[in-house]
Amino acid sequence: MIDLSVPIRNTPEGVSPVEITRYSHEYSVEVLLKPHGLEASDLPDGKFFATERLSLRTHIGTHVDSPWHYGPTSDNRPAKTIDEIPLEWCYGNGVLLNFSHKKGGDLVTVDDVKEAVNKIGYRVEAFDIVLIRTDASKHYGEADYANVQPGMSREATLWLVDQGVKLMGIDARSWDRPDDIMAAEYKNGVKGRLWPAHFSGREKEFCIIENLVNLDQIPKPYGFKITAFPIKIEGASAGWARVVAIIEG
Repeated sequence: MIDLSVPIRNTPEGVSPVEITRYSHEYSVEVLLKPHGLEASDLPDGKFFATERLSLRTHIGTHVDSPWHYGPTSDNRPAKTIDEIPLEWCYGNGVLLNFSHKKGGDLVTVDDVKEAVNKIGYRVEAFDIVLIRTDASKHYGEADYANVQPGMSREATLWLVDQGVKLMGIDARSWDRPDDIMAAEYKNGVKGRLWPAHFSGREKEFCIIENLVNLDQIPKPYGFKITAFPIKIEGASAGWARVVAIIEG
């Protein structure tokens, strides 16, 4: 089993900080044990349960975007929130496409995807979980992490969906190219370039895994399983996930 997930940890990540408050075994005696009329001396070692409190966005760490993230409707129907995602989408045959040769800001086109699929001698099938390797994850946690990645095009995304793919993932901050690059192009008159891959989810229904890691450790381009079950948060646009590649044989 290969862990494809990053840990959630305290970080001042831009406008989306993660705050983890940790309550020690000793502190828990005060807040959890004493309300029941019990004291530390009632326990064998005077310590009670450790616990934590987290404050963070659902789009932090390794997470699955639901169609609700892209807009209120998808394929002319109410967009699914993360708790409405069919479990069948979240476990399946993995397919690894290597675009680590692409530079930050590059666009992965539909022709790029078709070429990568042909190169590994595979035919994408319904409910495959397609992983896009960029190696941007090697910079996870660094200040420039958001800008070192290539991103998927609208056409490449929809081509995968047309093959029956419902869940796809990338080892980078976003499925699209870096925000700064798209914004600069848009301001310079290049229309239709603002998060086109994400917004294609308004046309056709699919989910995206972002902030994957260790894709370079998967030893083959297909013939393995992926589990990517998101936390069931009612009405949410995303859910954190422990994504794992299972290699058999």
